[in-house]
Amino acid sequence: MTQTVAAPATLQRPELVTEIPGPQSLAIHARRQAAVPRGVGCALPVYIDYADGAWLTDVDGNRLLDLGSGIGVTTLGHTQPTVVAAAKDQIDRVSHTLFTVTPYENYVRLAERLGAHTPGAHAKKTFFVNSGAEAVENAVKIARAYTGRRVVAALDHAFHGRTNLTMAMNHRAAPYGTGFGPFAPDIQRVPNSYPFRDGLSGAEAAARTIEYLEQRIGVQDLAAVIAEPIQGEGGFIVPAEGYLPALQEWASANGVVFIADEIQSGLGRTGTWFASELFGLVPDMVLTAKGIADGLPLAGVTGRAEIMDAAHVGGLGGTFGGNPVSIAAAHAVLDLLETGEPFTEAARIEGALVDSVRDLASRFPEIGDIRGHGAMIAFELVEPGTTTPLAGLAGEIAAYAANRGVLLLTAGSYGNVIRFLPSLAVTTEQIEYAVEVIGEALARPRA
Repeated sequence: MTQTVAAPATLQRPELVTEIPGPQSLAIHARRQAAVPRGVGCALPVYIDYADGAWLTDVDGNRLLDLGSGIGVTTLGHTQPTVVAAAKDQIDRVSHTLFTVTPYENYVRLAERLGAHTPGAHAKKTFFVNSGAEAVENAVKIARAYTGRRVVAALDHAFHGRTNLTMAMNHRAAPYGTGFGPFAPDIQRVPNSYPFRDGLSGAEAAARTIEYLEQRIGVQDLAAVIAEPIQGEGGFIVPAEGYLPALQEWASANGVVFIADEIQSGLGRTGTWFASELFGLVPDMVLTAKGIADGLPLAGVTGRAEIMDAAHVGGLGGTFGGNPVSIAAAHAVLDLLETGEPFTEAARIEGALVDSVRDLASRFPEIGDIRGHGAMIAFELVEPGTTTPLAGLAGEIAAYAANRGVLLLTAGSYGNVIRFLPSLAVTTEQIEYAVEVIGEALARPRA
């Protein structure tokens, strides 16, 4: 994929010229602590000067291997040339007009393209907002308008955002919702499918979820069920086969809107256009964000035409939703995806990561589960021979890797998951180095 995803041709390992973080980063971090609220957390106080492909270069000149991609945003690589060129060209033409006042064709064309690529052959409509949480909020609005019902069901271990409504939909209170209530009402959480922990088949897990939906909520009040096909913040939980289609079938039979939150898993990340395809799922609504514009702020809500038209005129929109520059970048992303090359790269990355982590697991029994698809792979850390979460080890691994120039993300409701969200620009050699560093961290004595 050398022509479509940029990465340095020769550099395969990080280049560190100072300790991590370096002196200039530490100086900026001191300023940050005086100027930025503490609630805006910081996983690693390394301040980035520029980025390209799979690399981040900080203000001290350290070149770091980025296996997080801004939590799954720069799927095609940092400063991907085709995307950058499209954004630069658009900003010279029109940077903003507001689509609901004086519209522009590129917005319409992107809506058409998302309708063509989201699962299902039914008629669809799309509109654009700024962020994933905003997409979730609008999907709930539309589902309630369409059904005339009020309750929304979210799955255990889910994460949907940091707004008032989406905080109520998240599985974990801390740190996302602690102290910020009261929260939006009429949100209920129900069991998901978590094969490593529940041991249930897809049919069994779906039956359990449906029992909760029917008995604890009641179909008459239920507007929508929202699910991440692969749960992101929850630890890349992949549901058992048949689970999601069974929920969709039940929802359709009961007039409930099924919303697929593909904000982290969509648009090439899992080796398919959307992770829903991996499970034979055809949602009523599909939410996109993160990788849709490879670093520019944009999110989309795509759904069955009759559902999307339930909102009255003026009920949907927003000042910056569908900004022309972000829309232009998204078209470039879709152009690249339509070549098919990114899906090939995602499959390569999956193979390299899974093989390398399996080798680690053969030597370190703390790795209890390896899961995911494409460039969305994780492993869960447990007390050997059990499913008891091994608290603290994921953070120790991430900290050790950072000092070796590798940026890793942790995840999981128990904080015991290492997740890989590399850009498709990452090479197999870079992956092997990162896993080697993880092995060094696992081999270190622990208290």
